[in-house]
Amino acid sequence: MAISAQDVNKLRQMTGAGVMDCKKALDEAQGNFEEAVVSLRKKGQKISEKRADMEVNEGIVFVSTNADQTQGFLVAINCETDFVAKNEEFVKLGNAILAKAIETQPNGLEALKQTPVLDGRSAAEHVTELMGKIGERMEITAYEHVKGDKVISYIHLGAKLGVLVAMDGVNGKDVSELGKDIAMQIAAMKPIALDKEDVDASVLAKELDIAKEQARQEGKPEAMLEKIAQGKLNKFYKESTILNQEFVKDNSKTIAQLLKEVDANLKINAFKRISVTK
Repeated sequence: MAISAQDVNKLRQMTGAGVMDCKKALDEAQGNFEEAVVSLRKKGQKISEKRADMEVNEGIVFVSTNADQTQGFLVAINCETDFVAKNEEFVKLGNAILAKAIETQPNGLEALKQTPVLDGRSAAEHVTELMGKIGERMEITAYEHVKGDKVISYIHLGAKLGVLVAMDGVNGKDVSELGKDIAMQIAAMKPIALDKEDVDASVLAKELDIAKEQARQEGKPEAMLEKIAQGKLNKFYKESTILNQEFVKDNSKTIAQLLKEVDANLKINAFKRISVTK
């Protein structure tokens, strides 16, 4: 049957797919719009499977808080190229998924992927459909949710990197500027944990082994290796845990000391740092 330009345009309005893709889908479905829509969605799945080995090292981090800034939410969606990361539909979908995350507070990344967005289809299904339109692999790669008396969100590097900082013990003080400073430091200095006791045991073991081997290569006595390694571990804590890092705007104090100057009870209870680029 003949497919009219009006039919093609109608399917484009329904799906956002390209003219030729819509015409082909309608031809194959013999003018049946529901079947044509299904065909276009399947195309997205085929592209996902065909490009499964393609690296997704670009994308956008979407970050926000709830209305009273007691909860923060972060969603990262990766794609293959920066060109697609700037695509209007890509950005629109990411914002819609973030808004749904704030509304429903899913329990983890996989739950977010299955959360209904817009027309009832899951976030993952929408991403797959957009792959069919654009022809590039995309993936929801991160979802973070933190809570506190005050949560500060921060976007860096053209939305390639996002940070959430959750603070407790605010006691009515305005900590917005302080929170932003700390978030910017987290973005730049890449701490891996909040404090010494929060560092994973396997990471500590690795750092100790490296420190011992370095000392051994320098010719230090075997009996001294453990002590030397522990000394280097203290340096590691200062560089890699946010509370023990020196404040970049005033290196005479650590972040922990900075918090105490504002209020003795003020503390960071959690932070998240996500980047879509390697």
